[in-house]
Amino acid sequence: MIYVVGFGPGDPKRMTPEAQEAIQSADIVVGYRTYTELLKTMFPDKEYLENGMRGEMERCRAAVQKALEGKNVAVVCSGDAGIYGMAGLVWETVEQMDAVNRVEVHVVAGLTAAMSGAALLGAPLGHDLAIISLSDLMTPWELICKRLKAAADADFCIALYNPSSHSRKEHFIEACEILLRYKDGNTPCGLAYSIGREGEHTQTVLLKDLHEAEVDMQTVVLIGNSRTRMIGDKMVTPRGYLEKYGTSREYENTGV
Repeated sequence: MIYVVGFGPGDPKRMTPEAQEAIQSADIVVGYRTYTELLKTMFPDKEYLENGMRGEMERCRAAVQKALEGKNVAVVCSGDAGIYGMAGLVWETVEQMDAVNRVEVHVVAGLTAAMSGAALLGAPLGHDLAIISLSDLMTPWELICKRLKAAADADFCIALYNPSSHSRKEHFIEACEILLRYKDGNTPCGLAYSIGREGEHTQTVLLKDLHEAEVDMQTVVLIGNSRTRMIGDKMVTPRGYLEKYGTSREYENTGV
């Protein structure tokens, strides 16, 4: 059995009971070293197979091999296993190793960064949204720009993952320029840093000033739609209840 586990942002309080049970039931925990170090404090008695950045394929092959040997394996990743996580690659590796009918795979959902960052910032993702990674490691930058344009033009709320790294700081600047072509410069934006880990904090800015914000790979950037506004110090994107039902008393009278 392979459990592909999204364990959330790293804070044990934000890890689902299902994720905890899956890791606890595993004989071996396989993951990126940064993530396994977070888990070792919670599951110190487990056997860990770990490596560094860009070792995903090696980890998946090792996980499938251990499962073929009869071990229960937890392949772990932060956030959700199916959103920029390991679930897809695990399935592809199972297929590649001709183990589709020999290894059972169970994907365990987790709290992805867009959701946990949105909770810290208020309710910025209250309507239709798009999640876009600015990392061009797997996706050509031209395609990322095309998706940014489409999402901004369609007035989606947008969550940006992996906004900047040491080797591609200019991508975030270009992304902000693209968004400004389609969205009002006064659109509220929020940044959530180190979610669920030491140093967690947030800030809000207007889209026209977003390019000046400090961002890194541990930052999630949330851009509102044309109706997003600030209530106090929180971002809120209305779903449309007040417009549809009127005052709170009229809404109560609908029986909803």
